[in-house]
Amino acid sequence: MKTQNRTGRPAKPIGQKKIYRVNVKMDTKEFYTLKAKSQEAGLSVSECIRQSVFRSVIRQRFTPEFQGLVRQLCGMANNLNQVAHKANAQGYRNARSEYLQLADRIDNLINHIRNDG
Repeated sequence: MKTQNRTGRPAKPIGQKKIYRVNVKMDTKEFYTLKAKSQEAGLSVSECIRQSVFRSVIRQRFTPEFQGLVRQLCGMANNLNQVAHKANAQGYRNARSEYLQLADRIDNLINHIRNDG
């Protein structure tokens, strides 16, 4: 039996072969934006997408609990604004205790968001 001479490019290892296909639907604007960006970079559309997979940062969506905490914080910010108006109208001594209570609640909520959020 004769052995064949193999010429050409050596086979890639299994982990480096591009065997997976992903189909993505885009509207016209998205498609032409992608095409223009890939041409500008001198890459094929496929290579542009591959590079964006490794370079992009994808953030997790906010949980309903976190959104509730942010709404609560916004409400406290509104209350703090009302205390500031009261302090301007009636004097700072009258609004001081209310401010301190609200500031403490805001600090606690921010610490809760940082630790658990």
